[in-house]
Amino acid sequence: KKSVAYLMPFLEAEKRLTGGAKSAGKIVMATVKGDVHDIGKNIVGVVLGCNNYEVLDLGVMVPCEKILKTARDAGADMIGLSGLITPSLDEMVHVAREMEREGFKIPLLIGGATTSRAHTAVKIAPAYGQPVVHVLDASRAVGVVGRLASAELRPAFTEENRHDQEKLREIHRKPKTQKLLTLEEARRRRPRIDWARYTPPRPSFTGIQVVSPVPLEEIAPYIDWTPFFHVWELRGIYPRIFEQPEVGAKARELFADAEKLLNHIVSKRLLEARAIMGFFPAASVGDDIEIYADESRTTVRTTFYTLRQQIEKPAGEPNLALADFIAPCDSGQMDYLGAFAVTAGINIESLVGKFEKEHDDYNAIMVKALADRLAEALAELTHKRARDAWGYGCQEKLTSGDLIHERYRGIRPAPGYPALPDHTEKRTLFDLLGVEQNTGIQLTENFAMYPAASVSGLYFSHPEARYFAVGKIERDQVHDYQRRKGTGIAAIERWLAPHLNYDAAR
Repeated sequence: KKSVAYLMPFLEAEKRLTGGAKSAGKIVMATVKGDVHDIGKNIVGVVLGCNNYEVLDLGVMVPCEKILKTARDAGADMIGLSGLITPSLDEMVHVAREMEREGFKIPLLIGGATTSRAHTAVKIAPAYGQPVVHVLDASRAVGVVGRLASAELRPAFTEENRHDQEKLREIHRKPKTQKLLTLEEARRRRPRIDWARYTPPRPSFTGIQVVSPVPLEEIAPYIDWTPFFHVWELRGIYPRIFEQPEVGAKARELFADAEKLLNHIVSKRLLEARAIMGFFPAASVGDDIEIYADESRTTVRTTFYTLRQQIEKPAGEPNLALADFIAPCDSGQMDYLGAFAVTAGINIESLVGKFEKEHDDYNAIMVKALADRLAEALAELTHKRARDAWGYGCQEKLTSGDLIHERYRGIRPAPGYPALPDHTEKRTLFDLLGVEQNTGIQLTENFAMYPAASVSGLYFSHPEARYFAVGKIERDQVHDYQRRKGTGIAAIERWLAPHLNYDAAR
């Protein structure tokens, strides 16, 4: 990329003199409104650029209007949309509808971690009359774009894509609902924790504690490297990945580059990490967790709303909700809920911008991948400090492998993830801790965190607390949840759409 940037003025001059070759096509790419994740999109952009496509990358949090205006003004041959968080799927449907309304005739490409062939076929493709193609990863992008750009190959490819999507829609039309328990029955099958024989630990402080900045050299030892390789589409477990015949040599090369850049970032303090955590008097009330203003526990400060598994389980297996792991308000026990938010992405824009200015896309992407790993590592370090503050963490003798496999007491579930799937609970967490004011982490309108290299969640100390997936939920729980939260049913169904055991549109 850097070599091509050097040669570009000469190539352009020759084109002007000789009427030389044009680019293979022009593609507008963007991470949709409300979403801040772009590592995968950026890799796709580099791969396409190196294959003679002109890529107009609009960045992150890009509204529909800007995407379509840029495509029109530039005479784009295709539009590519990316997103990581679940609400981005709705935004992609909106863009498709607007492309249809405004009469676009170009293909629409869909990519990102939460996207899928099925969702693209069922939700996005019907909204737009031109080809809508799901691109699984960067390695497939050139093949897909090449066939769409070719006058000879496009008809057969689009017909094959249309046929595959129709089959997926046909599968979707068949009833797929699970037989679920009623919410009442699921609650009867909640875990039976003997609160009379258990005394919750009292943390060494209540309220919030801010650490800003957190020294990067303290964070680096907590990095889990396996997901780093997945960013670059190298599959394997660190460090065993180095021994894999297919990818071992490339993984070692990549890791050496990552360590070199990481050491540079740490020694020069090119990124800043910040953390905030807090402990609050708490009690469960049904499936809700009440947070109290002080130790008197007379005034409710805020409430976290949790969802319960409704799937039929084998005898003896409970139907879980996160509230089960906090002492009930009538138990007589004084329990506490922890909360945290961390980031390793402060100053990342200037560092990425420096590499991009030098046409060094490799290290620009590497910075973002390392910042993500540092943020997850800081979440691990902060959880360790939380367990220490609770008292039981002080006796831990854990290796890095033990930390990666979560061989410690307690959990830290995050809003938007399987045990707490409602992204809007992040707003309650941020308000409780004062995250924006104390760390600079912001929430987008779709509850993505910015900088993207950020992590937040709740701390549960009970020794039986474990991660789980809520899975599919039925109408009775949705309406009960809506009543408890005091939010409109349409909003609840939007945020919980992947978990509904019914078709909300019908």
